[in-house]
Amino acid sequence: MFGLFKKFKEGLAKTVSAIASKTRGLFGGRKIDTASLEELEEALYTADFGVETTNEILAEIKQAYARDKDLQGRQAAEIGAAVLKRVLAGAEGSLEVGRVPSPGDSRSEGTPPTGGRNPVVIAMIGVNGSGKTTTSAKLAWKLKQEGRTVTLAACDTFRAAAVEQLKTWATRLELEIVASHTGADSAAVAFDAWQAAKARGRDFLIVDTAGRLHTKSNLMEELAKIRRVLQKHDPAAPQHRWLVVDGSLGSNSIEQAKVFHQSFGLTGLVVTKLDGTSRGGALVGIYRQLKLPIYFIGLGEQAEDLQPFSVENYAKAVFGLE
Repeated sequence: MFGLFKKFKEGLAKTVSAIASKTRGLFGGRKIDTASLEELEEALYTADFGVETTNEILAEIKQAYARDKDLQGRQAAEIGAAVLKRVLAGAEGSLEVGRVPSPGDSRSEGTPPTGGRNPVVIAMIGVNGSGKTTTSAKLAWKLKQEGRTVTLAACDTFRAAAVEQLKTWATRLELEIVASHTGADSAAVAFDAWQAAKARGRDFLIVDTAGRLHTKSNLMEELAKIRRVLQKHDPAAPQHRWLVVDGSLGSNSIEQAKVFHQSFGLTGLVVTKLDGTSRGGALVGIYRQLKLPIYFIGLGEQAEDLQPFSVENYAKAVFGLE
């Protein structure tokens, strides 16, 4: 657990540093006063926690300060973390390690795959630049490390080099991939990938979808086409439809998420690039708006830097608690 918290702390270092600099190290040992409360308010806005969350954090710290004029910065940090944990209650997505059974499939957990059970399909959705393709590869690697069997489908056939990018990751991480050429029919690739994953008895099929076409409506139509093709194989597929959100965009990504949710019926989120931004609070606003579980967050460039989202570790890390 400590190792995982260390990942969060290091990955959110820019957000933590920005809050510390604006509050003059308030959480490092200073006493709370009127000036520090104003500094904290500015810091929380700058970190993109949003009006609602910032107000809730400040209200509880002010109440504690009214009761105890000797309130320490660390105590204020603990209050802030407690508020975040309350706000983010239910935000942790949990990807079941067992596969979702097909109707009539009575194979018990732990029995070797025979090809009789359908793979669980995770469709990775998002605009170009969100880290969707690299996240697809990192997720496949993570599942493989946990003993699951995974096939990658390179269905972002519209973006130049996207297929090659996923192939490169697959080679580097020794992952199984089904791919075609740039410009190929993405739904046809998804069709072939599902058949391959089914025939080989794979636990998961991760589908990297297109992030941009000529118009937004074309993109949504292409995603819908992939979904229809997968459902010819398995009416439940894709069981997971995750939007990959660039965390450095802050609250600007909320409208983007709403559009995808309305069109595709998202089931979860992956928030990437949190290590490269001081706006790590945006994650809270995204969850408050959409109420979609956050399955993973990206805390660095390496495959192991894709980590399951932990409310506890996130709340403690952003307030500089150990």
